[in-house]
Amino acid sequence: MQNHYPLWKNLLLVFLLVVAVIYTAPNLFGVDPAVQITAGSDVTVTDDISGQVQKTLADNKLTYTKIEHEENGLLVRFADVDVQIKARDALKSSLGDDYIVALNPASRTPKWLSYLGASPMKLGLDLRGGVHFLYAVDLNDMIKKREDGDLRSIITDLRESGVRYLSIERVQPHGLSITFRDNANLEKGQAEISKKLKDYLFTRVTTGGVAKLQVMMSESAIYKVADYAIEQTVNTLRNRIDELGVSEAIVQRQGSDHVSVDLPGIQDTARAKEMIGKTATVRFNMVDVEHDVESAMAGDIPLGTRLYDHDGRKILLKDQVVLQGSSITYAAPGFSQDGRPAVDIRLGGGGEANFNRITAENIGKPMATVYVETKSEQQVIDGKVVTINRPIERIISVATIQSALGNSFQISGLRSEKYAQDLSLLLRSGALVATVTIVEELTVGPSMGKANISKGMLSIAVGYIFVMLFMAFYYRVFGLISNVALLLNLVFMTAILSILGATLTLPGMAGMVLTVGMAVDASVLIYERIREELRNGVSPQASIYTGYQRAFTTIIDANVATLIVALVLYALGSGPVKGFAVVLIIGLMTSMLTSIVFTRAIINWIYGRRNIKRLSIGI
Repeated sequence: MQNHYPLWKNLLLVFLLVVAVIYTAPNLFGVDPAVQITAGSDVTVTDDISGQVQKTLADNKLTYTKIEHEENGLLVRFADVDVQIKARDALKSSLGDDYIVALNPASRTPKWLSYLGASPMKLGLDLRGGVHFLYAVDLNDMIKKREDGDLRSIITDLRESGVRYLSIERVQPHGLSITFRDNANLEKGQAEISKKLKDYLFTRVTTGGVAKLQVMMSESAIYKVADYAIEQTVNTLRNRIDELGVSEAIVQRQGSDHVSVDLPGIQDTARAKEMIGKTATVRFNMVDVEHDVESAMAGDIPLGTRLYDHDGRKILLKDQVVLQGSSITYAAPGFSQDGRPAVDIRLGGGGEANFNRITAENIGKPMATVYVETKSEQQVIDGKVVTINRPIERIISVATIQSALGNSFQISGLRSEKYAQDLSLLLRSGALVATVTIVEELTVGPSMGKANISKGMLSIAVGYIFVMLFMAFYYRVFGLISNVALLLNLVFMTAILSILGATLTLPGMAGMVLTVGMAVDASVLIYERIREELRNGVSPQASIYTGYQRAFTTIIDANVATLIVALVLYALGSGPVKGFAVVLIIGLMTSMLTSIVFTRAIINWIYGRRNIKRLSIGI
């Protein structure tokens, strides 16, 4: 028969439908308002905390539904958002600063669905509520670091090539002025410098018989440095968010020197601010054991050293950096041989040979790990609010070098497991190459997201109902089949969004509504083609077959044109536009599956196995 699918194709369609239903199901269970309690850097969660949490909630007459133990904390579920917020405030007051108490929605998905990897669709900030940060990237700081590196490179190259120069000084806005002994040295010096600094502009100046060479950073070089700083900042922030386990986050460039971060589902900014935007890294310096610490404390600090505090005592460190944090490619929390918290380090970012050489020369001597964090402070200068970035350095570990250190070693002697975890996260995700400052911080409440979801769902429901009523009235049984396909289309879209982990935003909901029209358009093309065949006197079975065959090419052409537009929107659009494009692309694929394949299967089941005189296809 022409209108008959083989058994394997029917079984495949049933299998696809079952999978779609399974992965759509978690979205029907919703979420519970919950409070997540996580240990700070200096403490670990103990069994006593659960009792303290229960006592605090009971004393404040706050009813909870369930307390769940997590890897590094507790999750307390509530039945009401108001109770959730009151519980957060009470627990913050009770537990103090040692614990991070945050508002988080907890999924009610059954465990058997979770075992299958089924989870609810991710919702964007406009639907779920959460936290929005806007970071300003200090591009001048990054450019200055580039200038400092190039300055050291120039000095090294000139000395190694035997070029005689008198002085090197900075020139505004971004350049250096090098004074040579004579023109011969200037010629040789420029030849050496230009080999490595290809993005610089060179200008010769001779005044009073003194030869000078101005080395200025070109506009293209400044643009490359700034672009690199923004891209590295985006990547580092995204890595830190991934390491923290914050799902559905959106990190994207905004303007020339800003980065936008959206964290849906998080109403407490403490943990996010603590770890995500922290401009921190580590470096390794040798401890100065040749000079007297007491004399340094009295003010007689030797040249090339600095005085630090560590565990209640003073320590002299040499200024020479043995290893920079940028050389670290892997970091994981662990334990040292004496059972104390530590971080296992693996190198691969450069500087390993120098690190091995220096540690080999200093076996038996102490080496310090210095934690460097840049904090931003706002000060009023000349009536204007100015952000001042201030680096804060502290020693986190001092260890004696037992042997020459290679690509793998350990930072030991850390004060807690949580501190080791946080430090490894910062090292693993990478240090921010430029200082970042929060210039905007917004908390979107879940009530606003709930209102958006309600309106979005209402618009989808109204769109579906009107289309389904029209199709049922105009195409009768075939219209009802098309309505089934519309519902299947929604199920498949939701399942794919859940499986892919794509974030649904309000524009994404608009894309869902649009795909209703696209799906109906395909059905209308097929049904009108069948009607045309019937009017030409073709038999019902042949009309069905011909209608699907001839409408297929037209449907493909229309959907491909829309798909191209959707791909352009995704490639060139910002966050909300990308969300719309993703849903539209998925909707195009699923609508073709349901409108062509599934409707054909249902029609085959109704009409395919018997001789029929007429079709219930409306007017």
